[in-house]
Amino acid sequence: MTIDRAKLERAKALIQVGTMSEAIDVALDRLIRAEQLRADVAAYTREPLTADELALGDLAVDFTLDDEDVDYEALYGEQR
Repeated sequence: MTIDRAKLERAKALIQVGTMSEAIDVALDRLIRAEQLRADVAAYTREPLTADELALGDLAVDFTLDDEDVDYEALYGEQR
């Protein structure tokens, strides 16, 4: 890993840690929290789903594997 030593030393002093590992751990924790907060805010500020969009979730689904021609017993044997 390449790291700017001046930035590392400044970060260590600001957050009062002694090692590069501690500084990176704190930095990653703060980055994760900031990005999660950004994502949460974006989710709350989006337009709510319309009635039509909500209705899509209630539509019946015709689920088929289209595998009537597969002989599973021949492939895998009898099920117990």
